[in-house]
Amino acid sequence: MKRKQIFAALEIADHEVRLVVGEFHETRFNILRVERVRTSGVVNKTIVDEQNIISAIMKATKKASDTLGYRIERILLAIPSVDVTRFNKRVNVYVEDGSKRVRLSHIQSGINEAISYQPDDDLELVNIGCIKYITNGITSRKMPLNETCDVVTMNIDLLYANRETVYSYARCAEKAGLEIIDICLDSYAIAEEAAIFEQTVDKYVILVNLERQNTMLSLFTHGKLVSCEVLESGYGKWLEPLRNQYGLPIDVGFRLIQNTCALEEKEVSDSVVYIWSEAGESRQLREREVYACIKEAIQEWFDMINETSQPIIDSGNVRYVLSGEGLEIQEIEKRKGDLNAEAQIYVPQTIGARDCGLVTCLGLFYSWKTQLAIRKDERTS
Repeated sequence: MKRKQIFAALEIADHEVRLVVGEFHETRFNILRVERVRTSGVVNKTIVDEQNIISAIMKATKKASDTLGYRIERILLAIPSVDVTRFNKRVNVYVEDGSKRVRLSHIQSGINEAISYQPDDDLELVNIGCIKYITNGITSRKMPLNETCDVVTMNIDLLYANRETVYSYARCAEKAGLEIIDICLDSYAIAEEAAIFEQTVDKYVILVNLERQNTMLSLFTHGKLVSCEVLESGYGKWLEPLRNQYGLPIDVGFRLIQNTCALEEKEVSDSVVYIWSEAGESRQLREREVYACIKEAIQEWFDMINETSQPIIDSGNVRYVLSGEGLEIQEIEKRKGDLNAEAQIYVPQTIGARDCGLVTCLGLFYSWKTQLAIRKDERTS
């Protein structure tokens, strides 16, 4: 009987652990379970409370396992794009057997030679990016299997991240009793899910991943991830004035602006959007008061994105793709004109995971699937 292609994708985000279990069945991908468990163990992409993270991972995997009826043993793990460095390696693989036909073993040999490169002790290889094959003077991104030639030249993009960061995230998963099938940069995973690589043939794409503590900017061009930058300002900063002035928890503030509040002044009303009790007295908050609290922080965020991206915008044809949990605030759609280039908000359309906060986990599945043709790894979760 054919083994089921069931995988679990894990992201350790800045305020929660996200676990998505899915199955590749024939030509379809189906979501089986989504678990999100709160945690306070990450600050600015750095794990500060390892045990807190481990407990959250164990809770998420147990809940998913109990619901699905089988134990999750292995996962695909997202790594934050911290200190990402790209190197390109050019490798020549000689086809020395009698048939002179390129086989999968030749491709694997070239990749193995490329990934042996270690540029710096502080960096760890996370992703093999774009691969271009040159056979008989013809360049292609498709593996030249069964082509007749004397040598295959492979231009391979290698993406490295901060070694300490990679190890700290992997250690949490392993201490939670999970085997890691593969790791992937979160920015690379999002690009796989949102089909960003295919959009960069003749233009630049700036991926804006808005999370609670941070915003990650990633630059893509010619099918490659070029660079990443983490800005220490996320949607949580928008909510701080609500907490300071009215004592509202971050989660409550997020639900308010996600579901009930406009972010354009001309659409803001005087309607009551929140009622609570404080010291035995009933209090209420109007939409206009919420907007007055958050408008300055939101505008500062747009200004920060514009200023950071301006050098790229000046260089030519550029567009933004926005995603991340912060884009669950749907009113941002009406404010994307505040950006200094064309912008698109990416919302996943996979049934069971139509949530901008799950884009990274969804991308992990497709990133792994594209590698199977080369790696022939039959492990599942």
